[in-house]
Amino acid sequence: MSDKKKIINPFVKQKGDSYNCFGCSPQNNIGFKLEFYAEGDAVFASWLPQSKYEGYMNVVHGGIQATLLDEIASWYIYAMLDTAGVTNKLDVSYHKPLYVSGGEVLIKATLEEHTRKMARLKTEILNAKGEVCSSAIVEYFLFPQNVAKAKYMYPGKEAFWE
Repeated sequence: MSDKKKIINPFVKQKGDSYNCFGCSPQNNIGFKLEFYAEGDAVFASWLPQSKYEGYMNVVHGGIQATLLDEIASWYIYAMLDTAGVTNKLDVSYHKPLYVSGGEVLIKATLEEHTRKMARLKTEILNAKGEVCSSAIVEYFLFPQNVAKAKYMYPGKEAFWE
């Protein structure tokens, strides 16, 4: 990735000590602590698997992979579509084992379809060799921006960029 731009996590300042998201809070000791980047029309995060996320011996648990795929989709919604939403459907496919000992992985989201009320994203987890280990089609119900700001503390797209 050459022209990648860091996506700022505005929830760290906004929510303070009460911010405990499993996917992206830097203070959640059992969470992923993901940081996000954008390049072109894609959002990315890197993550180093640990044995505490293991299912079968040396394989990242499928539910953990599903959580990663859902999390990257939500950050696409925040930073690229300028609103918030909730997962309506998560259709995960597991292509090959994602090994705990396999090194850093890349999690990626791209937009497939977008209407006023819905977004469909393709998400993937690629191992250190660049092979797709799992993927998902994630459908999000989108809130109108005024609702996202008033009820869900969405700070606006500008808060995610320098």
